[in-house]
Amino acid sequence: MPEKRTERTTEGGLDVIGGQKHLPPFVDQLSRAGIRVSLFIEPSFEALAAAVAIGAPVVELHTGAWCHAVETGETAKAEAEFVRLRLAAAEAERLGLECHAGHGLDFALARRIAGLPQVVELNIGHFLIGEAIFIGLDASVRKMRAFMEEGRAAGVSP
Repeated sequence: MPEKRTERTTEGGLDVIGGQKHLPPFVDQLSRAGIRVSLFIEPSFEALAAAVAIGAPVVELHTGAWCHAVETGETAKAEAEFVRLRLAAAEAERLGLECHAGHGLDFALARRIAGLPQVVELNIGHFLIGEAIFIGLDASVRKMRAFMEEGRAAGVSP
């Protein structure tokens, strides 16, 4: 999280396409130290190909555009963004990348994206902590887990 307005953030994901020249040494150094590197990226084939070229074994697909479209009632845009996520998750698996997803997920959205079989991890800590203020951390985590399990069981139709 940036501290100043002029600082850049990863809103929308890391620019892995533009960073293909300078990121590989960092990924290599972290990997040699036994640290699994995950790159937070846009759900695009170009970003996935760049992640492979950079040498990261894991990607986290940025779900923010989809979540925002759902939140604002932009149904067509939300569905188009979900298709992007579904296709990117499949492509990540094809490329041999472990696929995670996150940013802006709530209970219902986590349930839906958990239906993508390629997505093995969701990053939802901010939402869970916010919910914990109202229902407690244990209840928040258990409720999220139940939504995720429902999504996994239902799957996502193409």
